[in-house]
Amino acid sequence: VAVASQPTITYSESSGEQSANKMLPNNKPTATTVTAPVTVPTASTIEPTVSSTSTSTPISTWRWPTEGKVIETFGASEGGNKGIDIAGSKGQAIIATADGRVVYAGNALRGYGNLIIIKHNDDYLSAYAHNDTMLVREQQEVKAGQKIATMGSTGTSSTRLHFEIRYKGKSVNPLRYLPQR
Repeated sequence: VAVASQPTITYSESSGEQSANKMLPNNKPTATTVTAPVTVPTASTIEPTVSSTSTSTPISTWRWPTEGKVIETFGASEGGNKGIDIAGSKGQAIIATADGRVVYAGNALRGYGNLIIIKHNDDYLSAYAHNDTMLVREQQEVKAGQKIATMGSTGTSSTRLHFEIRYKGKSVNPLRYLPQR
């Protein structure tokens, strides 16, 4: 990654003013500035694990939230799918993908229908949308594998589960976290 040259900003104690590349009367620089190269993270440098310095408890394993074929995958672009969509049958079991606490269970978010959001730790949330029946309530603790809802079509035209994982508030590709099947 190329880094553009940046002006050197110095502060003169005698005048109390900032200047760019200004020299004092004795022609010596007022300060030495070192510009370090900037590293921009890429998708390949971002790991789906919790940092060892985080106060969060890491999630050792994620589980698939339901059986079925993935009919729509994650799209990172603006306006893209913020999760994955899994086809299934009305009434099919939806399970918690990891231990956590239900922080939302309702239908007030447009386009999601009956939605459940589970907070797993300080960094990770999972969201389960378009449910027919919600079997948990807000503030309820849930265990990985616990049935939390039944599949439906609320907020959409076909029976499906829309599933998202959020890391520090940002949508991430659930297929990078879920086990291969």
